Amino acid sequence: MAQTEEQRCIPRELPEMLKKFARAAILAQPQDLLQFGVDYFEAVCRGESSPVREQSEQVSLCNWAELTPELLKALHSQVAGRLIIRADELAQMWKVLKIPTDLFNSVMNVGHFTEEIEWLKFLALASSALGVTIARTLKIVCEVLSCDHDGGPPRIPFSTFQFLYTYIAEVDGEISTSHVSRMLSYIEQEIIGPDGIITVNDFTQNPRVRLE
Repeated sequence: MAQTEEQRCIPRELPEMLKKFARAAILAQPQDLLQFGVDYFEAVCRGESSPVREQSEQVSLCNWAELTPELLKALHSQVAGRLIIRADELAQMWKVLKIPTDLFNSVMNVGHFTEEIEWLKFLALASSALGVTIARTLKIVCEVLSCDHDGGPPRIPFSTFQFLYTYIAEVDGEISTSHVSRMLSYIEQEIIGPDGIITVNDFTQNPRVRLE
């Protein structure tokens, strides 16, 4: 007998799957949404953490395409350790690096920044344009902030990671505060050593650390 409309049910995973795809598409701003969808779900099937091709494959990401981790690192160097920077000063740095102004305005709007900007928050939101997933966003931020040159994985103080993860999850709006607290508690108790440092590998290669 043919299945009636009433007998059909929504697969349990579908709402969350579509929500993640919508978030990725909004961040990436692809010119070809259908092709982006194909790339996205193929990557999901392969189990990749970041379902967007690398820029080296020359996939158009609209306004985000001209932003790179290297440019973010250049900006961080110019900020020179300050926690707060004036918006007009940062805008001028942005302009000198020839990054699209509308991208700067987008980050300003998302972060609700005004005349004075908390640099780490701005950096986190700018990195999210490249990261798509929270883990990849934090990886990019960690690479920008890390000052190590010994060839090991990039690393930052756990306190900085805690601040960034909490902020990004809050802006994302899809991750419960209880989940964030559980992950931070696990990382602090089971991973972080006496030096108080976290490496990229600690949160990207540990299967028990699920930031989303």
